[in-house]
Amino acid sequence: MRIIQKLKRCRIFEGDMKNLWTVFCGESDCSDIHKTTCESNMIFLTQPSSCLNHVLIICFDVLLLFMFLFTIFSKTSLKSSKNISSLQLLSSIYNGLVALIYFSFGIWILEEKLRKTRDIAPLHWWILFVFHGLIWLLIGLTVSLKGHRFPRTPLRLLSAFAFLFAGITCVLDVISFVGSCLLLLCTYKGYSFENEKNDTYEPLLSEETYSSSYDIVTPFAKASFWSKLTFWWLNPLMKKGRKKTLEDKDVPKLREDERAESCYLLYMETLRKHSSPSILKTILLCHWKEIIVSGLFAVIKVVTISAGPLLLKAFINVSEGNESFRYERYVLVGALFVIKILESISQRQWYFRARLIGLKVRSLLTSAIYKKQLRLSNAAKLIHSSGEIMSYVTVDAYRIGEFPFWFHQIWTTSLQLCLAIVILFQAVGLATIASMVVIIITVLCNTPLAKLQHKFQTKLMVAQDERLKAMSEALVNMKVLKLYAWESHFKHVIENLRRIEEKWLSAVQLRKAYNSFLFWCSPVLVSAATFGACYVLGVPLTSSNVFTFIATLRLVQDPVRTIPDVIGVFIQANVAFTRIVKFLEAPELENGRVMSNVDDINRVISFESADLSWDETSLKPTLRKINLEIKPGEKIAICGEVGSGKSTILAAVLGEVPITKGNVQVHGTIAYVSQSAWIQTGSIRENILFGSSLNNERYQDTLERCSLVKDLELLSYGDLTEIGERGVNLSGGQKQRIQLARALYKDADIYLLDDPFSAVDAHTAISLFNEYVMGALKGKTVLLVTHQVDFLPAFDFVLLLSDGEILHAASYPELLATSQEFQDLVNAHKETAGSERLSEVTPPRHKPSSIEIHKTYGANKIETSGGDQLIKKEEREVGDTGFKPYILYLKQNKGFIIFSIAALCHLTFVLGSILQNSWMAAYVDDPNVTTLRLIVVYLIIGVVCSMFLLTRTLSTVVMGMQASRALFSGLLVSLFRAPMSFYDSTPLGRILSRVSSDLSIVDLDVPFNLVFTVGSTTNCYSSIVVLAMVTWQVLFVSIPMVFLAIRLQKYYYSSAKELMRINGTTKSFIANHLAESVAGVITIRAFKEEDRFFAKNLELIDTNGSPYFHYFSANEWLIQRLETFSAIILAFAGLCMVLLPPGTFTSGFIGMALSYGLSLNMSFVFSINLQCMLANYIISVERLDQYMHISSEAPEVIEENRPPIDWPTEGKVEIQDLKIKYRPDAPLVLRGISCTFEGGHKIGIVGRTGSGKTTLIGALFRLVEPVGGRIIVDGINISRIGLHDLRSRFGIIPQDPTLFTGTVRYNLDPLSQYTDQKIWEVLGKCQLKESVEEKAKGLDSAVVEDGSNWSMGQRQLFCLGRALLRKSKILVLDEATASIDNATDMILQKTIRQEFADCTVITVAHRIPTVMDCTKVLAISDGKLVEYDEPMKLMKREDSLFGQLVKEYWSHNEPNRNFQF
Repeated sequence: MRIIQKLKRCRIFEGDMKNLWTVFCGESDCSDIHKTTCESNMIFLTQPSSCLNHVLIICFDVLLLFMFLFTIFSKTSLKSSKNISSLQLLSSIYNGLVALIYFSFGIWILEEKLRKTRDIAPLHWWILFVFHGLIWLLIGLTVSLKGHRFPRTPLRLLSAFAFLFAGITCVLDVISFVGSCLLLLCTYKGYSFENEKNDTYEPLLSEETYSSSYDIVTPFAKASFWSKLTFWWLNPLMKKGRKKTLEDKDVPKLREDERAESCYLLYMETLRKHSSPSILKTILLCHWKEIIVSGLFAVIKVVTISAGPLLLKAFINVSEGNESFRYERYVLVGALFVIKILESISQRQWYFRARLIGLKVRSLLTSAIYKKQLRLSNAAKLIHSSGEIMSYVTVDAYRIGEFPFWFHQIWTTSLQLCLAIVILFQAVGLATIASMVVIIITVLCNTPLAKLQHKFQTKLMVAQDERLKAMSEALVNMKVLKLYAWESHFKHVIENLRRIEEKWLSAVQLRKAYNSFLFWCSPVLVSAATFGACYVLGVPLTSSNVFTFIATLRLVQDPVRTIPDVIGVFIQANVAFTRIVKFLEAPELENGRVMSNVDDINRVISFESADLSWDETSLKPTLRKINLEIKPGEKIAICGEVGSGKSTILAAVLGEVPITKGNVQVHGTIAYVSQSAWIQTGSIRENILFGSSLNNERYQDTLERCSLVKDLELLSYGDLTEIGERGVNLSGGQKQRIQLARALYKDADIYLLDDPFSAVDAHTAISLFNEYVMGALKGKTVLLVTHQVDFLPAFDFVLLLSDGEILHAASYPELLATSQEFQDLVNAHKETAGSERLSEVTPPRHKPSSIEIHKTYGANKIETSGGDQLIKKEEREVGDTGFKPYILYLKQNKGFIIFSIAALCHLTFVLGSILQNSWMAAYVDDPNVTTLRLIVVYLIIGVVCSMFLLTRTLSTVVMGMQASRALFSGLLVSLFRAPMSFYDSTPLGRILSRVSSDLSIVDLDVPFNLVFTVGSTTNCYSSIVVLAMVTWQVLFVSIPMVFLAIRLQKYYYSSAKELMRINGTTKSFIANHLAESVAGVITIRAFKEEDRFFAKNLELIDTNGSPYFHYFSANEWLIQRLETFSAIILAFAGLCMVLLPPGTFTSGFIGMALSYGLSLNMSFVFSINLQCMLANYIISVERLDQYMHISSEAPEVIEENRPPIDWPTEGKVEIQDLKIKYRPDAPLVLRGISCTFEGGHKIGIVGRTGSGKTTLIGALFRLVEPVGGRIIVDGINISRIGLHDLRSRFGIIPQDPTLFTGTVRYNLDPLSQYTDQKIWEVLGKCQLKESVEEKAKGLDSAVVEDGSNWSMGQRQLFCLGRALLRKSKILVLDEATASIDNATDMILQKTIRQEFADCTVITVAHRIPTVMDCTKVLAISDGKLVEYDEPMKLMKREDSLFGQLVKEYWSHNEPNRNFQF
């Protein structure tokens, strides 16, 4: 029996094999009668047309294909000849033509067979020619034209195999043999492989070459057509990312076309060609070709996806036994696979090219914004603050850069809907009208929502700008806020602004939610309306037309659901673009009237009846009736009271002030030193060279002239020491000397020096004046603004300004003899110099000391044991952080619960949809179920599902708002509680990029993206489940494919996440560079360095663009491969369905399965796209989290240790063995200082630059905590009380006068604690009353950003006003009157003496007279207390440091002294 069963099985197998052979070869000419002949004769082997020979050739072709794949997957050749020789050209043309002839002949045979017999069997004829043609085309063209890309050995093996196979089949295939000979000649003669001379070192060379630097251009630049089509060029980077964590240097540079410079030049060229076109039109003209190409790919995608429902209808007909021709089922499966692959390729190219356009647009807009801010007029600066300009780059330009990705969605969705309506009309006839009506109503319902969303989006952007402006101001001036104990108030201001922003954010997100709900429900509404219309019109519902309809609807529903997103992105881009256009069209600085081509070379600067005004609308110009001529080599001093227009004169020479009348002429190059030092982030050397090449001799001379040699010797890295943002790790004097060095190294014709000596001590001032002004600048034209009268005799003539007019312009002796105002100024200086007190000690005639200024290990010491610079490289997460950032996001304010509700609601919605379609599949052909019942049940399920959908959508908004609120609150608290050391070592751009672009992403993008990602992934897997329910055999393919997809995603994430993190950190560089440029734009313009700064900006844009380019390319790389997997699953499912015996499943279930299967590709794309976007967006949560855990300062209030309400009552300060260091690994800055300031005493603190004076003040306010010792104030250890309790009880006038955007009242009393009467009284005491009264709005007069509409001296008077209002028992003056003229200084010193008569006043001063009337003087050197006694006693001591400082000051204070030139 067993033998019989085996024989039966053998016969069945033999029968199957015969059937297969018959399908392939057709019926054999051998019959049983001619059996002997068939077996003995070799005719089938020798005849070229025999089936056996065809099988042999196909087998050879398969072997060649494997060899070809082996060759292209081998390591690529590094050096080879890339010039195409005539032999290669001949080979490619011949083999290409041969291959096309074979392929065309095969297609013709197939077409003839279908036409004549409606059958594709036997297969051997047409398959042979088609397959052989394709293989020969691949091998022929690759070996002939691209052989230089592959290693020698595999390539030669491939050509040898081709020659061998063609030789064996020469009888059958002579023309291929000729082609193979040409290929063999090409590989042996056509290419020279230089790199393989030493194979041992090739991998090392390859690795080193690839990862060396940014010099490597992206492989995309030289990728072949096929490589670009399949993203094969990205493989080396993906492989590298899998092996190691990608770093900045591993990311290749952009190719030329995508670089910011190319984009900007193309934009400018297009703008010039067309007479005044709009900015939008110009951008479109720049990129119209790329837009059309990406649009063509979009059309192909829409056409291929619309073919799906037609194939489904054909499948249902086949399953019902209605085949149009034999083997139609196999043709359908093949067509399904090919269409899905075409759909994938076209969509990937569409998305990739659209993103590429977005990158280019973003780059050119960022470049244009940067270029514009370099030329922005002062009036425009009042409208566009630095915070807003930052927002244009970090938020708006990025939003517009995203728009091209969505642009084609607007019209492709409409096209897809039109094609869908055509297909629907074929399926359900006139009932399609109902579908159209519902779709139109849905769109019309969305119109008012879209308008509202646009309105709310605009309001949101305005609110965001206001909040950013306030945050930027607070972060820049954090030290001042801490000194005044105003952090809590400013934090509350920002929180209030954030609440307004949240109000509009909530409105925007709710509109987005309603849009989303409307469009997600639209398939249910369309289905109900259409089936209802079918019932009314009597259109029969069958599985064929129902599931053609459902499949069409499923394919359209995803694009339709994205309509709210498209509308949202369009609105955001429109708002952002409007803001940017407004900025780009803002008025520019018109310095053309400051002419540089002066005919008379004897006049380098000339003012002719010039009126100049910062505010062109003002009735009273800032400078009036200015007539001035300055000859080459003249040295001019400019002096006058606070607010008289001294700095404006210099600004007028620079062309910064609008000329309302007359003209100004300037001839020669200019070097400018601003009153408020502007220092770039970078090394000291970079700041001094400022773009010039290094000349060692000139550079060393510059350092010596600017008294910087000793400072640099004591820094670990010398002049390569990194300077923190705004020079935070330098003293005021050092910053000014670096500015002076920058100007001197420039070797300009004209030097404009705006009070540079106010920030340095007397000794340094003398040294700088002698060595720098009178020595290094000998023969140069110099305009020096100064309050130091003692320098004036050395100048050719002096300009005395008052209230915007030149009172007098004459030499020092003439002015002294003729001008009463000038005499008053000089006499005021004598009085502030304290001649009465000084006369008690007879000063000897003293030649200025040649001792170099000693820079100590002070507050600004950079050296660390680890050898680190102060400014650290920006932190970023590395590797796969898994679900950590998602958990971090969801744990905010019950996020997990709300997210779970949203996810469960979506799951219920998906299950409901499957149930809805299953009901239709099961009963559509059941005669026992009426059409009405079928439709009503279908509709009820749909409505219930919609309720779950609404819950999901609203939950998303709630979750997003809660998370945003919690994250912002945590970030704000962390930033305001961070110690000053954090701000010293962190560039502002890093913080601003987090509170602008990162926070915007968390607010707007993360919540919906998170829920939609979960939703689309659920949809994707539900499609596979439905396929598996109908044909369980599909699990054999789908399970491995899903496994491969997950592995491929992990492979992708290892590179993609690092690319996005690098993108985040490099974005900060752009923000930081922009912030610095906005702050120092006057200096940049003065030195004519706009082009260099613009070039630097372009470089930073490219550095940021490259990781982003490779990131979105990696996106497409991944999705294309995953789509191939989904196409395989779908094709296999289709194959299973057509192979199953008829009747296994009803045509309804087959239709349902295929309708889900056809949307599998799209579900996959949406799922992966959203996952990739979410992985990108969630990095913003990571970045926010980094700054939410900054080590905090001590508590603001310690309840158990609160000082009495009236503390301090006496003002006694005891410093006991105080030791300070700025970082654990840094050396001590203060080295055990011990002294006592008695209550009511006036204490002066003196010392050379960098000795530790400011650090001692910082210790008193606990800006830095002591590592040893303590400070006791009125019996209370200040280290044991809260910081707010401490700082709010002290008064301070800080070194850098700071004003905030707002009003005069707000700047004096931000906490609103005092009456207007009290404020006016204080204004009178600090000499500001007249200036404020002149303003129309009085106390409500505007103070713009940085207080730039008030002079430096006036700003310092405002700070004095704050101190007078607070009237603390302890007052600290930190260089408080450095920018004030002597007359005002004298009045202020008198005011301070009167107002703070019974208070402890601690004064840090560079001007010796300021501390001459102090009770005691504390002298510090090198962080140690050198002496502490009454000033008169100290001056009588021979070795006194204070006495030496007084002598140095006195040496240039006598009216008739001789200068050391």
